[in-house]
Amino acid sequence: MAKPFREILKTKDFVVTAEVGPVKGSNVSKAIEHIGLLKDKVDGLNVTDNQSSVMRYPSLGICLLIKEHGGEPVFQVTCRDRNRLAIQADLLFAYSRGISNVLCLTGDSIDVGDHKEAKQVFDLDSVQLIHLVHTLNSGKDMAGNELDGGIDFCIGTTATPSADPLEPQLIKVEKKLKAGVDFIQTQAVYELDELKRFTKFVRSIDGKVKILAGIVPVIGAKMAAYMNENVPGIFIPQHLIDELAQAPKGTGVAKGIEIAARMIKQIKEEKVCDGVHIMFIGREEKVPDILKAAGLL
Repeated sequence: MAKPFREILKTKDFVVTAEVGPVKGSNVSKAIEHIGLLKDKVDGLNVTDNQSSVMRYPSLGICLLIKEHGGEPVFQVTCRDRNRLAIQADLLFAYSRGISNVLCLTGDSIDVGDHKEAKQVFDLDSVQLIHLVHTLNSGKDMAGNELDGGIDFCIGTTATPSADPLEPQLIKVEKKLKAGVDFIQTQAVYELDELKRFTKFVRSIDGKVKILAGIVPVIGAKMAAYMNENVPGIFIPQHLIDELAQAPKGTGVAKGIEIAARMIKQIKEEKVCDGVHIMFIGREEKVPDILKAAGLL
C-alpha cells in the first residue's frame, strides 16, 4: 500500500509524481494499465479534471481506481464546472473513500474545449477553493455548519514559472501561499533559471511548502514551436528546439525522454526544488523510461 502523500512530502528528499490522463469514454482499461505500471514507481498519481475544458472520465473516478489498485491519488478539482455545493460534496465523498490529496485549480476557459456551448460556473477561484478545503478540514462547511465526520486533506495548487508577464502570476501565487498549501505543482518548465527564480520567490514567503517542477516531454521541433505559440505560460528555448530538429527521423520520443531526464537530473543534483511532476499525457507508459534515464529507478 502506498504511503500517504503528506508523509512523503515531509520525509523524502526528492518527490516524484506523474499524471494519469482520463479517457474520453467509459472504457478505463488503459487507465488501469497505467496505474499498475506507475503506482510503485512514483509517490503520487495526479488525475486531470476535464483538462483544457475537454469532457472526459472524471478525476474522482480515476482516483478511486488508483486507490483500489494500491496507489496514492491526487484528486484534481477545478472551479469551472461545479459550484461550492457540488465541490464540497465531491470532497466529502472523496475523503470518505480514502482520497486525501487535492490539487486546487481555477480551470481553463470553456472556449478552449470541445463543449463551447457549456455554461461556465466559476463560483470560486483557486484561492477561494484552497480556503474552502481548509474550512472543511476545520470541521465545518462554507456556511458554517458542523460536519459529522472530519476530513484532513493535503492541499496542493499550481503555478506557472514561465508566465509572461510574470508579475500577475507571482501575485496570485502569493495569495495561494497565504491561503495555505502543502505543495505546488508547476506547469511545464524548460529553463532552470526561471524555476530557480520562482523557487526563490516561494521560499521568501513560505519555506515549508514543497515545489514540484512540471516536466512535459517534447517529442519534436514542430510540437515545441506549436506549444510556444499556442500554450500560455510555455516557453521552450531555441536550443532545445534545435536539438529536437536535429534528431534523426523516428527518434523524437527518445529525444524527448532524453531531454526530460536531463532536466530532472539537473533539478535533483542542483537541489533547485523538492521534486518533479511528470506529465506525458497519452504516453504514460513511457514515464518509467524517463525515470530510468534520470536515475530514479
